Amino acid sequence: MNEPVGHTTQLQHWLNRIQSGHADAKNEIIEHTCERLRRLTHQMMLRNPRVRRWAETDDVLQNAMIRLHRSLAAVQPESPQQFYGLAATQIRRELIDLARHHYGAEGQGANHHTDGEGRILPEHGDASVKPDTLDDWTAFHEAVEAMPDEQKQVVDLLWYEGLTQPEAATMIGVSLKTVKRRWQAARLALRSQLSEHRFV
Repeated sequence: MNEPVGHTTQLQHWLNRIQSGHADAKNEIIEHTCERLRRLTHQMMLRNPRVRRWAETDDVLQNAMIRLHRSLAAVQPESPQQFYGLAATQIRRELIDLARHHYGAEGQGANHHTDGEGRILPEHGDASVKPDTLDDWTAFHEAVEAMPDEQKQVVDLLWYEGLTQPEAATMIGVSLKTVKRRWQAARLALRSQLSEHRFV
């Protein structure tokens, strides 16, 4: 995912300002990263077709950015990688809430026929987990959130953002072998934790 030259440097500048107590930096960060967060939201929605049926990318993005702005009052990311990890967490939570809203007992999508759409997910790399039902999706997102930071970061980049493993290695600043190891560990953890849920 290519960014304009200086994007990361500028983001680091605003993160440093937050660390120094400049509250206005939160707004600058949101504005500075809006386009990338829109792409991230779009990628995450592609992997959640049940929510995509009822919500637009910009709606999810707006609510997730409100969550992100609030979370920046309590959490102060020290690097662009940590910031985008926090952003992915807030988008994930928004998707979970939307899924529960639309597919809960009273939701308009609870009994809506999907023609199997819930099983259609673009694969990335050798990913094999494909949540199908609302419970599966919720369990999947929550399992990702509970992962150790290093594994969660790799899942965010490979599965949610759609980066290749070499791209993820460059972004994180580790070797390709390290990314492959963390990705494998994350997949094994998901399979173990989600063994009772329906995956194809």
